[in-house]
Amino acid sequence: MQLPDPQVDDATRTTCSALVADAPATLLGSPRRATTGSLAVAWGDPPITLACGGPKPAGLTATSPCLEVNGVGWWSQDGTTGTIFTTVGRAVYVQVGVPNAYGNSGDALAELAPIVSRHDTLLRPCAG
Repeated sequence: MQLPDPQVDDATRTTCSALVADAPATLLGSPRRATTGSLAVAWGDPPITLACGGPKPAGLTATSPCLEVNGVGWWSQDGTTGTIFTTVGRAVYVQVGVPNAYGNSGDALAELAPIVSRHDTLLRPCAG
């Protein structure tokens, strides 16, 4: 699966490489898939994706709503085929794309929260 790496500094690459290496073998019961990028991972078909180290999404502001799942704050955007969640208040941005086919997208965020907490430093808690 094509998931190219963003241009990142060494600190971000170190954080993201550790996070991706720690990603689970399965997510929501779906197996991990091969990807082209070293800073991303995918599971299942249609794929749930996790990409680490990308730029701040357009539309994300200090007053954007924030949903906290197991200690990790997320900002959500509705896409055409699912929802894209971006971490809030962390050292690097982590984006998780969950297709509508998976139903409750919060379940994927709950499964991924431990690796985000372990590798991506909390700078400020979710305020929303």
